[in-house]
Amino acid sequence: LMQYLLALYVDESGWGRMTPEQQKQGSAAYTAYTEDLRSAGALVPTTRLRPSGTATTLRTTNGKAQVLDGPFAESKEQLAGYYLIDVPDLDAAMQWAGRCPTAQHGIVEVRAIWPM
Repeated sequence: LMQYLLALYVDESGWGRMTPEQQKQGSAAYTAYTEDLRSAGALVPTTRLRPSGTATTLRTTNGKAQVLDGPFAESKEQLAGYYLIDVPDLDAAMQWAGRCPTAQHGIVEVRAIWPM
């Protein structure tokens, strides 16, 4: 298995524009996603990252996933959080990235962990 960091980038001002019900639904989506990762045995503790040039980025635009090599730098989004996962390979990490609620309204950057 390999470890990958799913770095979650969103426009931080979006949360304040949501209704309390939308915020509740958003929180519930992340709670369910976290529990899915935990149940799959994929959620693990923290370590350091490989250089950002090794990143693969997934973004959903008009309902279609786009995969880019390298970090997504020219963005109004901010790093809002992360998941550290332990999965067989980059394909599995990208599948988890695509399931993350952030992929629907922000950016999920996938980076391989550099073992110490």
